[in-house]
Amino acid sequence: MLQLKERFSFDGQSIAWGSMGAGDPIVLVHGFPWSAQAWRAIAPWLAKTHKVFYFDMLGTGLSEKGETQNVTESVQSNLLEALIGHWELKRPQVVGHDFGGLAALRCHFVNGIEYGKLHLVNAVAVLPSGSPFYAHVANYEPAFAGLPDYAHEALFCAYIQAAAHYPLREEAIRLYFEPWSGEVGKAAFYRQIAQADLGNIEEAQKLYGSTDFEVHISWGMRDTFIPSEQGRQVHELLNAKSFTPIDDASHMVHEDSPSALLGALLKSI
Repeated sequence: MLQLKERFSFDGQSIAWGSMGAGDPIVLVHGFPWSAQAWRAIAPWLAKTHKVFYFDMLGTGLSEKGETQNVTESVQSNLLEALIGHWELKRPQVVGHDFGGLAALRCHFVNGIEYGKLHLVNAVAVLPSGSPFYAHVANYEPAFAGLPDYAHEALFCAYIQAAAHYPLREEAIRLYFEPWSGEVGKAAFYRQIAQADLGNIEEAQKLYGSTDFEVHISWGMRDTFIPSEQGRQVHELLNAKSFTPIDDASHMVHEDSPSALLGALLKSI
């Protein structure tokens, strides 16, 4: 497991983060409903040649959760900007998966932060986005937050398994579920879904174009959450330098094929 022993205060809220290695910086940005632990098989290898930073997004993992939190995509991209500033990084390479990809995209195209390179992995990036499940939670968030623990756990496990091509190991399921367990974690899980705002994707998408840094895209081709056609679209919109298909991997490439994902990253970093 990755160690997140450091804390950063973001708008008065505690953000858990960690780092390893030495060299030019790489920032790893996880998606939802994952945590920085999604990078546990990737970060140690990247850290052999680089200084690797990772963190839990606001309201996820070990970072602070609260009933009055704003955890929208715009806030998460502001958090990424704040962390890059706190770490005093100049043009770091950034790797973003899922909503972490959107945070990285917004941090550049909306917030104006420059990168050394940008690596996107099955990223939330373009419309259409979302699912009937997201819409249903948004309409009935209090009801979902009030689910009995066993029902919440069953729903969560079904949700993350749907993001994988192969059966998830019990160790991985426990690792991802633990931060969302209990009354605080359960409410935080549905809060993240209910606050998802398509306007934050639309705002960024209107600004997409060529960059003065390389963009590389890796995609689990069996993704049923975000189809590979959207990955190809992002490749064109950003004039990305590469698109690496990862066969026999779904949305959660980290679990389905970590070695293939690592290989794709090492090839372009």
